[in-house]
Amino acid sequence: MSVAPEIARVQPGAAAAVLAGPEALDRLMPMHLVIGADGTIRAAGPTLRRLLAGDDPVGRRFLDLFVPRRPRALATMDAFAAHAGERLHLHLRRPPGTPLRGLAVPVAAGDGGRALLLNLSFGLTVAQAVRDHALTDADFAATDLAVEMLYLSEAKAAVMAELRALNERLQVAKAQAEEQALTDALTGLRNRRAMAQAIASALAAGRPLGVMQIDLDHFKAVNDTLGHGAGDRVLVEVAAILTRETRAGDTAARLGGDEFVILFPGLIDPARLRAIGERVRTAIERPVPYRGLLARVSASIGIVIATGAADTDVEAAAEDLLRRVDQALYAAKNAGRARVNLVEAPGFRAARRP
Repeated sequence: MSVAPEIARVQPGAAAAVLAGPEALDRLMPMHLVIGADGTIRAAGPTLRRLLAGDDPVGRRFLDLFVPRRPRALATMDAFAAHAGERLHLHLRRPPGTPLRGLAVPVAAGDGGRALLLNLSFGLTVAQAVRDHALTDADFAATDLAVEMLYLSEAKAAVMAELRALNERLQVAKAQAEEQALTDALTGLRNRRAMAQAIASALAAGRPLGVMQIDLDHFKAVNDTLGHGAGDRVLVEVAAILTRETRAGDTAARLGGDEFVILFPGLIDPARLRAIGERVRTAIERPVPYRGLLARVSASIGIVIATGAADTDVEAAAEDLLRRVDQALYAAKNAGRARVNLVEAPGFRAARRP
């Protein structure tokens, strides 16, 4: 086992101090090196030995184990002495090439010769060094705050990670709440608020559009005779029919009760809209099984084609358009129910605000 030479005193010009024996150096500076005048390592602290596990540094040339980075010309004892008191930047020659920084001071060795006392640290790379070499608190000097700072850094990182996760959860919850606020809970379709927003967006973009409103005939009789469970089953089935008849950019909504609306942006061909309305009406008239019984309803449908763009209050325009399609729907009901009524609203404009 190599023993550090007893260092009698610090060279003249430095504060007088006595460092007696290797144990004192190991405890005070666990990452120290004592380098002889010939450039060989004469003693090494326990933490440096750990970094060089399986490669005893004592008796080895300093430059065989360490690579100077700044300054680079540290090949001789005289070169070290010339840079005494300056910050040194090194890294291990062996993988993982851990970066080190330190300070060297010349000292008088116990044998009367000259030596260099070099104290090293990890600097800002301490976290990586701890991971690479599985270091613990015992590998650092008792006065070294690196471990405490590392714990604080890790604690901060953990807190920041938790805050980010919390923010992501809040964003997801906000998005879910917003989605729920625009969704009909029973059918999964959009609700009246969402439909008004969709129509307003289409009008604001100046897009022509078709709007279809569906109202179920004899729906109250289903609730009265078969119960509200049967009524809900019919509403869910109607929602499925409307979903099948819509394109990716269309919007189907339940306004409330047994009233539904479909928005068809860009679709203003009367023949196509009437054909869709007839398919919807025919599908809705098919009986819906419920607990061994059949729930039967029909549908009255109103369709409005808006070929103009709202250039003032689009929210008011959306409500106005919904009123127009509602009027078209009740015209179909008044004409005998179970039929499709289509009207056009060319040059549609929103009423200007006062």
